[in-house]
Amino acid sequence: MSRNDRLRHLMDMTDPATETFVAHRTLLFTVAYELLGSAADAEDVVQETWLKWTGVDLSAVRDQRAYLVTIATRQALGRLRVLGRRKETYFGPWLPEPLLTAPDVAEDVELADSLSTAMLLVLETLTPTERAVFVLREVFDFEYAEVAEAVGKSQAAVRQIAHRARGHVAARRPRGTPSQQQTRDAMAAFRHAIETGNPQGLLDLLAPDVVLLADGGGNVQAMHRPLVGAEKMVRFYEGILRAFGAVMTLETTEANGCPAFLAYLDGVLDGLMTMRVEDGLITEVYYVRNPEKLSRLTEETPLSTR
Repeated sequence: MSRNDRLRHLMDMTDPATETFVAHRTLLFTVAYELLGSAADAEDVVQETWLKWTGVDLSAVRDQRAYLVTIATRQALGRLRVLGRRKETYFGPWLPEPLLTAPDVAEDVELADSLSTAMLLVLETLTPTERAVFVLREVFDFEYAEVAEAVGKSQAAVRQIAHRARGHVAARRPRGTPSQQQTRDAMAAFRHAIETGNPQGLLDLLAPDVVLLADGGGNVQAMHRPLVGAEKMVRFYEGILRAFGAVMTLETTEANGCPAFLAYLDGVLDGLMTMRVEDGLITEVYYVRNPEKLSRLTEETPLSTR
């Protein structure tokens, strides 16, 4: 019996351990995804957590939710260090794997902010332990004692790490948080300019120093480095459409708790696009084209901090 078959067999059971795990499965996936930026790896962490959980003596566990998150965090930390080495040789810009999300995720402002591409990229600049401490404390509101247990540090050390991580994130996170409606309005205008072939309309929407990051992972054609500047970005889109001889259409959706576009070339899914908007202008565009990162774009992924 394979590992996945064993997992499915065990989860068909209705014992207290299984019931507890199922009740917290969405939380565990969300924690793992926040730490890794990869849904595939987060799913593996959830499976590994379940397999370890089946060997735990529940009578010795005081807080089962915290215990499960501790298992998941330790599994994710191991993977995070491996992923870090992979990213060092990743072809071109790396972007987190996008998730289609339900409207209730966007309504949870703190969760949506923590899941945004911009924030996940900021979290990438932390050390693995700093990232785990920040995520568990600031996003999921775990007590310092619980965080300390999860990362294998003393409470005093965790407090220092949390302070350092908060300062690091505050210095690097985008300034100001536009409303969802402001972002939707700017993206609607962007869509109109793209689909009507209006380069000047597109130029008017972009901040002069707008940054475009396109993640192809070496599997599809994409830029090898960030593209900076409004005029360069307009020429890039015009060049893409000429090169493919295709018509681009953009379908509005929600990804990672934020407004997003599913981008199609001649009706074929090409990738997912999200944006950051400040003062009505688009300042950052994130375009995931790597086919290996598009598997979660067929249905919504449940996420939760509880």
